[in-house]
Amino acid sequence: MIALVDYGIGNLRSVEKALRTVTEEVQLTSDPTVVLAADKVVLPGVGAFGDGMLGLEERGLVEPLREIVDAGKPLLAICVGMQLLFEWSNEMGVHEGLGLLPGRVQRFESKELKVPQTGWNQIHPTRSSPLLDGLESNAYAYFNHAYYCEARPEDTLAYTDYGGRYSSVIATGHLYGVQFHPEKSQRVGLAILRNFVEHCQ
Repeated sequence: MIALVDYGIGNLRSVEKALRTVTEEVQLTSDPTVVLAADKVVLPGVGAFGDGMLGLEERGLVEPLREIVDAGKPLLAICVGMQLLFEWSNEMGVHEGLGLLPGRVQRFESKELKVPQTGWNQIHPTRSSPLLDGLESNAYAYFNHAYYCEARPEDTLAYTDYGGRYSSVIATGHLYGVQFHPEKSQRVGLAILRNFVEHCQ
């Protein structure tokens, strides 16, 4: 069973619908016990970093998510969900994250860029991973974000260029994250969700 974590953010139904195209074993839940019992977990995200952490805290989901990662269960985090994996963000103040990965989340600062980045951009893999199996190099995915993750090179599975390189896909152990929206990325997004469901251990 795959637990799709509901912590009060938007776009859940779109992610759920996309996941159900690759598996029927999906349960949308905010119950920590259901999340802990799941075989795999998907942490989606739309909105502000601070609101996301507050939603997790109010529902008692912070420690269960940490326990899942410690136990080696596969977890895929999407957009703001991926950002929450890191230590802190400076979005509308300074907010602590889950601290599952070293690094910070900060705003695109270039005056030459349109912020947020909204639309299609390429993902450039840095190494092989089951999450990206079958995808052509430099595939396009759909992004919508004003903040990006400063991740370590060893945690970066793919990067995207938007006024400079940043980590757009992360993978370390059983922990995976994508900055873009797979549910809006058509064939590429569905392939990534299928890879997570079928191949990521």
